[in-house]
Amino acid sequence: MDSSSSRNSCFSVGSTSPGAVVLLYSKELKKWDEFEDILEERRHVSDLKFAMKCYTPPLYKGIIPCKPNDIKCSVLNSEEVYYVIKQLSKESLQSVDVLREEACQILDEMSHKLRLGAIRFFAFALSKIFKQIYSKVCVNEEGIQKLQRAIQEHPVILLPSHRSYIDFLMLSFLLYNYDLPVPVIAAGMDFLGMKMVGELLRMSGAFFMRRTFGGDRLYWAVFSEYVKTMLRNGYAPVEFFLEGTRSRSAKTLTPKFGLLNIVMEPYFKREVFDTYLVPISISYDKILEETLYVYELLGVPKPKESTTGLLKARRILSENFGSIHVYFGDPVSLRSLAAGRMSRSPYNLVPRYIPQKQSEDMHAFVTEVAYKMQLLQIQNLVLSPWVLVVAVLLQHRPSMDFDALVEKTLWLKGLTQTFGGFLTWSDNEPADEVIQSSILLHSNIVGLVKDQVVLKVDTKDSEVVDGLIYQHITLLTCSAYRNQLLNVFVRPALVALALQMAHGFRKDIYGCFRFLHDVLSDEFIFFPGNTLKDFEEGCYLLCKSETIQVTTKDILVTEKGNTVLEFLIGLFKPFVECYQIICKYLLKEEEDYFTEKQYLARVRTFTSQLLDQGASQCYDVLSSDVQKNALAALVRLGVVEKKKVNNEHVFNVNEPAVTTLEEMLGCKTPVGKPATAKL
Repeated sequence: MDSSSSRNSCFSVGSTSPGAVVLLYSKELKKWDEFEDILEERRHVSDLKFAMKCYTPPLYKGIIPCKPNDIKCSVLNSEEVYYVIKQLSKESLQSVDVLREEACQILDEMSHKLRLGAIRFFAFALSKIFKQIYSKVCVNEEGIQKLQRAIQEHPVILLPSHRSYIDFLMLSFLLYNYDLPVPVIAAGMDFLGMKMVGELLRMSGAFFMRRTFGGDRLYWAVFSEYVKTMLRNGYAPVEFFLEGTRSRSAKTLTPKFGLLNIVMEPYFKREVFDTYLVPISISYDKILEETLYVYELLGVPKPKESTTGLLKARRILSENFGSIHVYFGDPVSLRSLAAGRMSRSPYNLVPRYIPQKQSEDMHAFVTEVAYKMQLLQIQNLVLSPWVLVVAVLLQHRPSMDFDALVEKTLWLKGLTQTFGGFLTWSDNEPADEVIQSSILLHSNIVGLVKDQVVLKVDTKDSEVVDGLIYQHITLLTCSAYRNQLLNVFVRPALVALALQMAHGFRKDIYGCFRFLHDVLSDEFIFFPGNTLKDFEEGCYLLCKSETIQVTTKDILVTEKGNTVLEFLIGLFKPFVECYQIICKYLLKEEEDYFTEKQYLARVRTFTSQLLDQGASQCYDVLSSDVQKNALAALVRLGVVEKKKVNNEHVFNVNEPAVTTLEEMLGCKTPVGKPATAKL
């Protein structure tokens, strides 16, 4: 049931002239499954009847799942937890009984209490809510059928993309709808602060984990053993988000490895024959939390999860959020991924219950698996027409003639499909009606006035809302939707930017591509060590769209290629400008050492001043997401030093290195020669 590779070894691209070459890369267009709207049936059947239906999900190897309390007993009596308790008792001089009681309290705090009654309650409530706020909930049934088979064969890990709190509610709702076992879900402790709701989530399969373990060995031992016990017993599919938190900017966040390490361990310790990893892509026409996210990106603290806040959010029930597409990817066998790559023999050298320090090879393997799963999620994300519309609008802001917008959007639709984008577009409707529907759905940020499509950059009364500039709220909201398109275009766009930085010679263009690829690898998901392959994919797609021709030594732009390159540069140039502006701020930083909190506040003030003065139009730099990614990149590149002082991370600027980077990004200094690479 492995996901098959769609890459062939060789494919001729570009012109057939004598100077053209064969790129050692090709990419077949993926064939996606058909979607079914599950709300169609819900609209014709009683919600109560749906909630109270006969629910008999298939079982893992036909074994009846144990009860939640049995799992807790199994964890407390496990050799692994007992070993850690004994070790801590020797080191801390605390009695084994005291530590065991602490382990009991940890389990009581974290464990789920999955009950069918709570699942039925949520099925009833969510059916009513989803019918009210969504036009459609579309699911690929072929993916559901593959998941049904996988659940009966081996333990299953569900790995959804994370854009909204709706994600985990939707997945449980869907699995109940299709008579599949409802998953147990790794949730943050934040939800426990919600009276009644936290306990309802616990009874629906949520188990709760701390955001950080802070070196607490007992907590780690109890938590990891709890997850592994559920996995070994095939209790239910285990669900968690590789990104760790919701993406506020709609770009896929770099993966977290902790839970992935835990769920892989039973396979490597030969406690299970195999484990299936299922990438799931959830795409929204309109994100429920869009305004909240923008406020957070602009520095407004995230509101604490509370039942009161949930009740206040009832007004959303009168809004329309369009459609949701949920794509269940092919289950990927961990055994197949590890075959020929990782040996299980090192785990045979010590007893299973003794914790082992992770080897470098294992860390590299876990990293590769995480990125592979994220790239599969990205591949199956569905793009709505609005994503294309807003990408065009942002390059022609603040307004654009409607007919010109339709023409440009249709051009972009063709380019997106040429590049292999997964686009949902009703071919039965005229293009202008499709685009008008998109504008209507997002009427809070865009309007149609006398044949002009206008971004709403101010209110009737004031330019400021809740202390934030209204224009910034609108533009960052638009950016979040535009960001969904970036995954399709990132590789050809980096080639386009590299062409702008170094004209002509292929090796120089690759050097610039590699530089940009490295700098922006915290912004976009790239498979580790795949820079050359990413470059070849970018060139291949540009050749396929007849934008460039690749010869033995050169990359040449065709006559019709300038339009494509201009659009791609316009799409990605803001990220390069963001990093330039942040470099300029760092060169003005007066303090020798500063914390991340100080950095975020000061860089926001600096960039706001640039925008107010008209010295920059790059509003994307106001996003704390970009600011944090840039800081992480600068630390990784050695441009900024990060160290721990008094239990707090502080940063120090290497001014010559920052100056050089800023000049290279601005094409004032040539990018250094690339290391030898077969081009």
